[in-house]
Amino acid sequence: MSRCRSALTSKCMTTAIITNPAQAAHDEPRHVERAARMRAIERALDTSGLRPTLTPIAARHATEAEIRAVHHPRLIEMLNLSTAQERLWIDSDTYTTSESLIAAKLGAGAAIEAVQAVVRQRVQNAFVLTRPPGHHATITRSMGFCLINNIAIAARYATQTLGLARVAIVDYDVHHGNGTQDIFYDDPRVLFCSTHAAPLYPGTGTEHEIGNGPGHGTTLNLPLPYNTGDQGFAQLYDQIVIPALRRFQPELILISAGYDAHWNDPIGPLSLSVSGYAALTSRLYDLAAEICDGRIALILEGGYNEEALGACVVACFGVLLGRAIEPDPLGPAGTREPNLQALIERTRRQHPLLV
Repeated sequence: MSRCRSALTSKCMTTAIITNPAQAAHDEPRHVERAARMRAIERALDTSGLRPTLTPIAARHATEAEIRAVHHPRLIEMLNLSTAQERLWIDSDTYTTSESLIAAKLGAGAAIEAVQAVVRQRVQNAFVLTRPPGHHATITRSMGFCLINNIAIAARYATQTLGLARVAIVDYDVHHGNGTQDIFYDDPRVLFCSTHAAPLYPGTGTEHEIGNGPGHGTTLNLPLPYNTGDQGFAQLYDQIVIPALRRFQPELILISAGYDAHWNDPIGPLSLSVSGYAALTSRLYDLAAEICDGRIALILEGGYNEEALGACVVACFGVLLGRAIEPDPLGPAGTREPNLQALIERTRRQHPLLV
């Protein structure tokens, strides 16, 4: 059954899917961030029957200038050097193969193509299925499984090339998107909102990190106690995230779509369900319809239980297509959630977008 909003009825089926044809060459089978993640997503999409309803858009390589718009030349130089080695470990978490730079450039270019298609209204919305992920890559450093910051490159393209005055990035990965925050910390054109487990890698994202200089008030962090799940996330979105976004009035909403906050993820200590993820995406879809003509795009980040990852991606595609949320194939976490009222009250008192 369709749930298309009246304002979007003519467009609600135009959902783009953009994949990275080189992602499989970036692979370490013993690592949680491996090519098998994408195969799991592809299987889930094929089983779902949604694929024929999606509009495929081809990825392209991000240009050197597009990457340098967010990253320092030394990061790019390091990745160029990595192409000479069959396997290189940048740090204890982050690897490259000789083909990883090609995969990373195509991933960033896929995110740019999604933004361009949505902003120019070739499609209503989009989901970029790419790896390696990006939200930990800072201005100067690849880290946390991430080589270059796909969503940041796309957001900067939206402001610098497409001329948007305000873009919002909402990150619901279990880990704080420290790289995205680093890139936009003093940029008033980009609002970065992150819900993430704390304490957890990379150790950033406190409530007091709210932006700097002209970007003061355009970073919103909600560090969450372990076992926060569907109920807590719904409360935070309804009382904090959505009001902040509404006040910021973005012309485009981008989602760092990490599914490692699912209760069955092997490295995430939060308790979202598949239905919980779909509900968060639905809130953002509805808000985009209200304030920015429905312009929204998801860009894949984490998610390391392959069954949960595939189910979450399918559920979020259903939301983008304007469909009713299907029954959760994996069910709820069944754990008791912590009380978030103190966090909500502090954020309301302290954050410039909410006071």
